[in-house]
Amino acid sequence: MSSPTTVPFVDLQIIHQPIQTDLEQAIASVIARGDFILGQAVTEFESDFAAACGTNYGIGVACGTDAIALGLKAGGIQPGDEVILPANTFIATLIGVQRTGATPILVDCDRRTALIDLEAAETAITPKTRALVPVHLYGQMVSPSKLRHLAEKYNLIIFEDAAQSHLAAAEGYRAGSIGMGAAFSFYPSKNLGGFGDGGMVVTSSREVAEKMRTLRNYGAPKKYLHTEVGTNSRLDTLQAAILKTKLPHLPEWNQLRNQAGEKYDAALAPLESKGIVPMLNYSSTGHVYHLYVIQVTNDCPIDRNILQAQLNDRGIQTGIHYPIPCHLQPGYQNLGYHQGEFPQAEMLCEQILSLPMYPGIGESQIEQVVKAIASVLS
Repeated sequence: MSSPTTVPFVDLQIIHQPIQTDLEQAIASVIARGDFILGQAVTEFESDFAAACGTNYGIGVACGTDAIALGLKAGGIQPGDEVILPANTFIATLIGVQRTGATPILVDCDRRTALIDLEAAETAITPKTRALVPVHLYGQMVSPSKLRHLAEKYNLIIFEDAAQSHLAAAEGYRAGSIGMGAAFSFYPSKNLGGFGDGGMVVTSSREVAEKMRTLRNYGAPKKYLHTEVGTNSRLDTLQAAILKTKLPHLPEWNQLRNQAGEKYDAALAPLESKGIVPMLNYSSTGHVYHLYVIQVTNDCPIDRNILQAQLNDRGIQTGIHYPIPCHLQPGYQNLGYHQGEFPQAEMLCEQILSLPMYPGIGESQIEQVVKAIASVLS
């Protein structure tokens, strides 16, 4: 029987309590105005978030999955096109690509970072390839310079899945500013999370932004004129008001996450000889650590599942992001992939473990987590 939780996987209260009055006032202002659909707070937050990402336009939608699907469609992706994405991502990335009617082409990842292997991506390019969807997994960006070089070489669209990388930075770029556009999620546990579902596409293309606004609102550029086959996917005004209130705090929260990541790295270093290897941070302070992930490698005396169970028994919550790669999910066997095609992604899914990570996690809590891991391995 497990102990009561002593170190939670995520603690939203620690960031919400200091700004609770501001959040309540933001919600009250929407109620007072009554503009619950595409209201003032949506317009303001779209502008603020796009600027924070270094882009010109933001278009709020109902969730991150819709942001991927509609963003790709607004960028011209259509049936017959091939879109390259990593096998080790949350299924929403794959769903978003499929909803355009395009053919998803999965590729393997770099084992040390878990990010897409761009050399593997290049070998997967065919005359039908139209776009690359790099996933900035765990809060770290795929190399912008390498992405842009590959895209320019083959005349491909870059559309970033930035759902885990709000305001991440690398090589002078912010997440969302590398290519044609990017998708963000505002699921409550994200670095910038709402009080429910929400998402956004950011872009510096006026044409893409205008098409996005049409697609999210029944395909209508104006009321009752439907020029596109669209859908109903609009960021709620209440959620936008909450997110707008939280956005100014995001740089500080990201900095706290990054500092916690540094502390984890230092504390875990002595355990590398026992097979505990953190995912590599190659972007320094630009990594925003949506998740802090370790590999329980084959050099470890116990496997990942046993370690996770033992930590849970000690009151330490953990997660696995993600236990099954996209190509092995039962619902996607029609894509034609098989066990063994993406060995790095498959190995990571067997070895990764996400440790507690949130803004304000204390050094004593990090030490408690690391000591618990060391205790299990001893």
